[in-house]
Amino acid sequence: MRAIRCFLILLAVSLGLPLAANEGARALPEALRSQTSEWRPLGAGEMTWFGLRLYDAQLWTAGPSFRGASPYALALTYARDFSAERLVDTSVEEMRRLGMRDEATLERWRAELARVFPDVRKGDVIVGVHWPDRGAAFYHRGQLTGEVRDPAFARAFFGIWLDPRTRAPELRSRLLGSAL
Repeated sequence: MRAIRCFLILLAVSLGLPLAANEGARALPEALRSQTSEWRPLGAGEMTWFGLRLYDAQLWTAGPSFRGASPYALALTYARDFSAERLVDTSVEEMRRLGMRDEATLERWRAELARVFPDVRKGDVIVGVHWPDRGAAFYHRGQLTGEVRDPAFARAFFGIWLDPRTRAPELRSRLLGSAL
């Protein structure tokens, strides 16, 4: 029943249909929902690579629209297994591709990601939360795995999906609620 409910929420969000207030927030970890009652689903989409589905992504905002200066959460529901090492390496490489050239900073961020990212199995959800002026927090299976208290890290990390230069512009558009 829960899988059907999540599917219907994902479908409604991806089609741009309105949801009841906080309907999508039920998929967010309880610890996160308790911090603000303002969470609203904004958009959703699928990430594929050469036709293989990697994960489904959902973006929530703490308010009626996306503003980078306000909290937001990105939930990734994995369609296959990935090692933590693979998630870390891919994240660092994408931040580098988007313009982060300071290798010492990237190595520090690599260590932080290795600390907060677990191995994931098909169906697992990782929720990353962008807290402006504070950094990022990560949840796996509803439990906090850690925080990276560095606002520059949070901007670079979430830029993987939300920067206009992202590798997946269609996914970005769907996350931001711009595409049907």
